[in-house]
Amino acid sequence: MTSFVLPHELHGDGAHKVFAVHGWFAGRAAYAAVLPDLDRTAFTYALVDLRGYGGAKHAVGAFTTAEAAADLVELADRLGWERFSVIGHSMGGTVAQRLLALAPERLRRIAGVSPVPASGLSLPAEQWQLFADAAHRPENRRAIIDVTTGGRRPGAWLDRMVTRSLADSDAKAFRAWLDSWAGEDFHAEVTGAGVPALAVTGALDPALSSALLQDTWMRWYPRGELRELPSAGHYAMDEAPLDLIHVVEEFLRAEDAGE
Repeated sequence: MTSFVLPHELHGDGAHKVFAVHGWFAGRAAYAAVLPDLDRTAFTYALVDLRGYGGAKHAVGAFTTAEAAADLVELADRLGWERFSVIGHSMGGTVAQRLLALAPERLRRIAGVSPVPASGLSLPAEQWQLFADAAHRPENRRAIIDVTTGGRRPGAWLDRMVTRSLADSDAKAFRAWLDSWAGEDFHAEVTGAGVPALAVTGALDPALSSALLQDTWMRWYPRGELRELPSAGHYAMDEAPLDLIHVVEEFLRAEDAGE
C-alpha cells in the first residue's frame, strides 16, 4: 500500500458504491452540476481528484490511466469497498476500462460518459498539436470545448469551462495525461470482459461519437450498451445533467433489481 490517497468526497449512503472519475479538463468539480439530483439513498458516490487535478493538483506521479486505476483500487480498499461500480467521463472512461483490466472481479458495472476507447484516440498531427498546446494555451482549451459541443454553447459558458479547467489542473500533468489517454492501446486486455458496460455519448460531440463507440466499446464488451443524448456534446454533466443522471442511474439500478 502506498502513502498516496486520492482526494475524494463522499455523497450518499446507499449500498451500491460508485466511483465518479473526471476527464482531462477538470477534477471532481466536473460533476458539480449533477450532484444535487443524485440518488443518495440507493448509491454512495465517491468523487475523486486524479493526480494533477483539484486536491491532487501538486501530486507527483506518472499521470497515466494505469496509475489512476491502481490509485482507485487502493482507495476502494481504504474505504472498505469490496465491490463497486465506476463512472468515468472521457479520460475517466479510459480509467474505468483500466480498472476492468486490473480488477474485473471487483467491478459491478462501468459507465463511460463520452469515454475514450481503450485503444486510445488517434489524432491527426494538427489536432494533436492543438491538444498538446492546450496545456499552456487557454485559447486551445476553449476551441476544443467549443468544437466538441457542436459550436452551439454560449461564449460565457465556454469561458467559464476554461477558467475552471485552468484552476483545476496542473499544466505539466495535463500535458502528460494526454500521452496516456490518447496514445495507449490496451483494448486486448479488456476485450470479452463480462462486466456490464454502458457508454453514453452526446449527439453534438464529433470526437467521441456513437459511431466510434459502436466500432470499439460495443465490439469489445459482450454486455455493452450504448445510449446517445440528443441535446449534449462532450460535457453531458453540464449540458444535460438530468438526462445523464436518468440514463446512468437506471443502468446502475439494473443489477440491484436482479437484471
